[in-house]
Amino acid sequence: MTRPTDREELARFGYEPSFERRTNRFASFAVAFAFVSIATGIFTTYGSVLNSSGPLGIWTWPIAVVGQLAVALVIGTLASRIPVTGYAYQWTSRLANPVLGWIIGWISFMFLAVVVVAVDYTVASTVLPVMLNYSSTTGTVWLITAVILLVQAVLIATSTRWTQRVNNTAVSAELIGMVVLTVLLLVVAAVRHQMDFGNLWSRGAVPAEGYWSLGDWTSAGPWVLGFLLGAFTIVGFESAANLAEETNDPERVVPRAMWQAVLASGVLGFLFIVAVTLAAGDPVALAASGTPIADVIERTLGSVVSTLLLLLVVLAIFACGLVIMLTGTRLTWAMSRDKRFPGWSQWGQVSPRFGTPLKATILYVVLAEIILGVFAAYSQDALFTLFGAATLLPAVIYAATVALYLAKRKSLPAGGRFDLGAWEIPVLVVAVVWLVFELAVFRDTSFADAWLYVLVMLVAGAIYLTALLLTRGRQALDMPDMHSIDAEFDAEPDQKVRS
Repeated sequence: MTRPTDREELARFGYEPSFERRTNRFASFAVAFAFVSIATGIFTTYGSVLNSSGPLGIWTWPIAVVGQLAVALVIGTLASRIPVTGYAYQWTSRLANPVLGWIIGWISFMFLAVVVVAVDYTVASTVLPVMLNYSSTTGTVWLITAVILLVQAVLIATSTRWTQRVNNTAVSAELIGMVVLTVLLLVVAAVRHQMDFGNLWSRGAVPAEGYWSLGDWTSAGPWVLGFLLGAFTIVGFESAANLAEETNDPERVVPRAMWQAVLASGVLGFLFIVAVTLAAGDPVALAASGTPIADVIERTLGSVVSTLLLLLVVLAIFACGLVIMLTGTRLTWAMSRDKRFPGWSQWGQVSPRFGTPLKATILYVVLAEIILGVFAAYSQDALFTLFGAATLLPAVIYAATVALYLAKRKSLPAGGRFDLGAWEIPVLVVAVVWLVFELAVFRDTSFADAWLYVLVMLVAGAIYLTALLLTRGRQALDMPDMHSIDAEFDAEPDQKVRS
């Protein structure tokens, strides 16, 4: 049977091609891997795990990886069946109903708008001051982050090809750099007798009493908080699905890119964490540092290698923010194409000169700069608040997506080239158990500001959704061509022109 052309494939969902398909297999993997960015996540959150859970908290990482891998496999099935830009927004709108789809799309937009700020803020607040040996201030951090956001936006707005080239280079460097660093740490620490295997089982300064407790209604136990290391880092793999309309053979390439990115990040990230922990020395003293990873590298491998590590982290963080912004602009464009985003007539355009959603990129970076200003000005711990929101939101999105798959797995569109087969039920069980547990962690009162951000953005979205329904009616949220799978299955047999 002849495979449908790109135009025929998109026509199934009511669209015409808007982008060139230039994203190959490695570029798709690089997008997913860059968003996950183990260098960024581990460098940023390892210190908080030392303080909340001690070194023993690193053993939550493999559990988080298994849970996120199960989620990635479920989402990969949806991405293969509905290979359209907009990912969770598209899947929910077509498999559940357009109103719920809009809500998930808005939550996804909220996540992407805040996480790019959180990631870029890390460079200015924790990496560059150490690397260049200067004291940062709130104003300095704000200015540097704002400039980084602007540079990323200019690159995305003017050239998708160069955006992917920069990202491919950064991901290659991160993969090679993390492997080399891990090996060097293990070898040099062993030769110098600096390995302390007791660190792998140490609680550091965290009291033994109640360590394994799940917590109460408003707090999570010390060991449970260690899951934030994996929960924050192993996210964003679904970003490859948001470039489906720019990817060659997306039904096959995108799902593979997602699960391969999670697996590669999980294995390499854990080996690196173990190596750092073995060479950590006194974990209690290390927990007091603002840059514990850099401290361990410098003490074990010297200042030159430590500086190279920081340079690698800067490159990885820039690529991570770049991919996040790329994903956010595509989601904004996709919702605007369906006339379902505020100001859609402007943001749904593709620049004839650059072949990119230029105006959607401008909107996205302006909003990111506003979020940066608000958090920097009014939050006493802006970085933790940003990361809290950036960890909470994807958990909500994943939970909604997996629940959708559970409800609609028997009626998915035909034609997908990725299927779980006999592993479907076990994978679903793992994904559901993991997501329920992960969401329970966020009952801790330390995430109050993160919940406040979610609430404010949800209220803003609800106001717009209400206005949309009042001015344009229920049909304003209908999807092109295919309103929902339910509608198709309710139709008469002779009206079912697609399967």
